[in-house]
Amino acid sequence: MIQYRTLCADEIGPDLFQHFIRHQTVTKCWRREKDKWLIKDAPFIDDWTQEDYQVLISCLKNTVLTGGLVYAMFCDGALKGFVSVESEWFGGQGEYLDLSSIHVSEDMRGRGIGKTLFLAAKKWASEKGAKKLYISAHSAVESQAFYRSMGCCEAELYNQKHVEAEPYDCQLECRL
Repeated sequence: MIQYRTLCADEIGPDLFQHFIRHQTVTKCWRREKDKWLIKDAPFIDDWTQEDYQVLISCLKNTVLTGGLVYAMFCDGALKGFVSVESEWFGGQGEYLDLSSIHVSEDMRGRGIGKTLFLAAKKWASEKGAKKLYISAHSAVESQAFYRSMGCCEAELYNQKHVEAEPYDCQLECRL
């Protein structure tokens, strides 16, 4: 049974991620060189450590407690996907809300779950009055292909907080 729903802060903890598989084998990534985007070989395996999960749990709880959205997909009671949108506005006109995370468990990818989560994030942000979602996204070719398929493009305005934290991420926006 598949269920999508908004999460509350008190249910976000280590047990929530028991059946979530973050693993992603990356071979190629987008890199910006001299104002041009190029696909480069950049092989690595992306997986979360226990420390990464603790940071994620803290961030997701904070998102909920500060008025943001954490929306999740469960399959037979197990978390298999989630998206988060922060409540803090930014941009020259205050038009952006930050899509801070979107992940689908490795065993459930390719089934439209990411699209459903993304569309829910867009709807929530639009209802809050945002004009655009800002996404500091993994530069893996597959990740970027997903965002492009959702209508995202390079952000007009970069959020320096994200650029400094993750210099290899691609800075994107999606009009609502």
